[in-house]
Amino acid sequence: MAGIYLDNAATTALDPEVFEAMKPYMLNHFGNPSSIHSHGREVRSAIEKSRRTIAELLNTSPSEIFFTSGGTEADNTALRCSIEQRGITHVITSKIEHHAVLHTLQHLEKTGQIKLDYVPLDDKGVIDLSALKDWLKKHPESLVSLMHGNNEIGNILDIEEVSWICKEHKAIFHSDTVQTMAHYTHDLQEIKAQHIVGAAHKFHGPKGVGFLYINNDHKIHPFIHGGAQERNMRGGTENVYGIVGLAKAMEIAYRDMEEHHNHIQGLKDRMIQKLKAKVEGVAFNGLSEDSDNSLYTVLNVSLPPTNMSDMLLFNLDIKGISASGGSACSSGSDVGSHVIAELGNASERPNVRFSFSKFNTADDIDKAVAAVAELYEQKTV
Repeated sequence: MAGIYLDNAATTALDPEVFEAMKPYMLNHFGNPSSIHSHGREVRSAIEKSRRTIAELLNTSPSEIFFTSGGTEADNTALRCSIEQRGITHVITSKIEHHAVLHTLQHLEKTGQIKLDYVPLDDKGVIDLSALKDWLKKHPESLVSLMHGNNEIGNILDIEEVSWICKEHKAIFHSDTVQTMAHYTHDLQEIKAQHIVGAAHKFHGPKGVGFLYINNDHKIHPFIHGGAQERNMRGGTENVYGIVGLAKAMEIAYRDMEEHHNHIQGLKDRMIQKLKAKVEGVAFNGLSEDSDNSLYTVLNVSLPPTNMSDMLLFNLDIKGISASGGSACSSGSDVGSHVIAELGNASERPNVRFSFSKFNTADDIDKAVAAVAELYEQKTV
């Protein structure tokens, strides 16, 4: 498909190297990994090799990695099963979490299973860690769920510090790490989290597969019951070629991480500079302009009010630029971004999330900025 794709926080293109690794398990190695015959054993071996690869990259044990259908299932499993099994009645999160976390916890509060508190944020979406400490002093042994990198505004949380705060107060710490997994290193000997998650399609792997890390000291029961797959933690026949693709994509990401980081950060910096030069009144939401404290893959742009604010994304699409207004998981509704709303940004300003990958080029950035500038040449407020 022609056009420029700048919505990589929603999903990424499959890396051809990943596809080549998956292909034999799509065409030839088709056995059920739970079968004891040779066809089953060969694919079981591929699953366990993939598990070891991921565990090594995260500096943890293979016994702590469980494959899922993606980040949403992983988040639901960690949160719902921890709360149910541990009898947790108090949970702390933020109002700018991904809906996989936020809607899950709000449902549990609505049904009376938990009391939910939201840690305060400043106008840039920065979490008040002092308030988190104060709440944990009052409510030790709570569950804390705070994401590592915000998928809309790009803010990065110091999850290592948060994990130690939680450890000090005997709280369970879950972090949705979907947007940072394989874009940043995660050393699980240093991050004292009970749960983190990953989704392959966010780092050039296949859709429909992810994983959940469960610390060995924090066992939980299954969320999906059925067979004894995933060491009795997740019923259902494993997505073998998806798992192989997940591990290969993660291996590539770690192998080339510095190179990709530098390339993509350069694209983001280029877009910031060119937007400032070509669009009067442009601003940036959250910390997305701050290269030290935001995802190098995400830039959330706040544009001046215009008579075509409601149609800006549509008009960019017509010009061949694919971007978004926020999380793709909310694109079917008209309520707007809950993250932008929480920051209190002026509702009449259109907001566009541009998100980048290793496959983007400087020419992509220049054309995207030119498209935005052209749309503003005849703007009327």
